[in-house]
Amino acid sequence: MHGLADQIPNEIGHHVQNQLGILDKIDSQKSGLSKTKANKLTVRLELQADFLSGMWAHFAQEMLNTLDAGDIDEAMNAAAAAVGDDRLQKQYQVWVVPDAFTHGTSAQRKEWFKKGWETGDLEVGDTFNAEL
Repeated sequence: MHGLADQIPNEIGHHVQNQLGILDKIDSQKSGLSKTKANKLTVRLELQADFLSGMWAHFAQEMLNTLDAGDIDEAMNAAAAAVGDDRLQKQYQVWVVPDAFTHGTSAQRKEWFKKGWETGDLEVGDTFNAEL
């Protein structure tokens, strides 16, 4: 997957968040927070979208049986490489500033996508209460 195709599963995750009212809830919670605290909530929101992307792939595979392990590895690596905050910051500014993260590290993004893919269980995708 390359370019826009790397982002489609994550956008599906955001669509699910929107349908569940999570996006509005988090937007409300961020109001009045410092930038650092708002960024931390945004990271958790993005990681949940990655988890939901993995869940989507899990159920698409169950229904259509069109994905193989290489597709999933490629999706996880593309998401982590494309928008892992640690990777992007190193690439563009040489140093990493965790308080400025808005998507999570490459490893976190991969971990949450993988959890959704392997479990297909919404109950294990609570990034807001998970230890990161």
